[in-house]
Amino acid sequence: MNHVVIMAGGIGSRFWPLSTPEFPKQFIDILGCGRTLIQLTVDRFKGICPDENFWVVTNEKYVDIVKDQIPTIPESHILAEPAARNTAPCVAWAGWRIRQEDECANIVVTPADAVIMNVEAFRAIINEALGYTAAADAIVTLGIVPNRPETGYGYVESEAVLCGNVHKVAAFREKPNLETAKQYLSAGNYLWNAGIFVWNVGTLINSIRQYAPQIAGVMDMMVPDGGVPSKSVEELFPTCEKISIDYAVMEKHPNVCTIPADVQWSDLGNWQSLHEKLEKDSQNNGCVGRVDLYECQNCVVHTEDAKKVVLQGLDGYIVSEKNGQILVCKRSEEQRIKEWSSGEKA
Repeated sequence: MNHVVIMAGGIGSRFWPLSTPEFPKQFIDILGCGRTLIQLTVDRFKGICPDENFWVVTNEKYVDIVKDQIPTIPESHILAEPAARNTAPCVAWAGWRIRQEDECANIVVTPADAVIMNVEAFRAIINEALGYTAAADAIVTLGIVPNRPETGYGYVESEAVLCGNVHKVAAFREKPNLETAKQYLSAGNYLWNAGIFVWNVGTLINSIRQYAPQIAGVMDMMVPDGGVPSKSVEELFPTCEKISIDYAVMEKHPNVCTIPADVQWSDLGNWQSLHEKLEKDSQNNGCVGRVDLYECQNCVVHTEDAKKVVLQGLDGYIVSEKNGQILVCKRSEEQRIKEWSSGEKA
């Protein structure tokens, strides 16, 4: 059976005031389409995974939000992290729990806050990846076909075709400088790392045992085979090494593959990426909410709580309002939002 693990523990500080630690971006209708990002994530896996095989790993303070937004998910499939330990412990916990219910599981791991506009193409790629990993001791990661020399993403270097659209991964590359990113784009075999990957439960657990043995040891105590945990999740989970699944496993495993994906993907990591995904008016403004613009251009505006917003004469600004908090800043200065939201001053 296919299972989908949604990682939903981030706090989305770059989208303040829209996203806050109490209610982060994965639980917000950030595109103004009537569905939150985590709901859109569930939607795109319809037909690939039954409702009862979805899992969400999130911070314990977001459990009620998950229940409210995804009422079809079994309550036992909401794994509440008592502490943030990055993605390797998150994925490991899900893997150990899934094995308790399905020893032949085929698993997709995905972030909750990405946007994919071409859902049909995405489903076809996921089905091909699941078909490959069902019979192979391999990991398949989605590699997004780049359309620009991007310095904000890690890259996957692909090489020979193994089967169908599945390529062998030659290497993972860190976020490059602009010149290197241009070289990657020209080479044609470098893809953006979307952080969406597929493997069967045996490969998942064996890989963590081999490459992240400390985490595997914690999981054996926390989710023992047919036994009672020696200590509680609250005691054990925070002792896991704090490391990403990329560093812990992906970059070390000898059989990692990729499928090039042209699916109109974005990680929605900042206001710039949101502006790219919103429908724009004739002056390149992207808006969500009741907004009237006069002599404005190149702006991104999100004011879902306000009754009405009127803006005049702005060029290249971010405007956001939520719960009485207002942000107005130049798009070129958005890297400073995190410090402003925390009350720090440069």
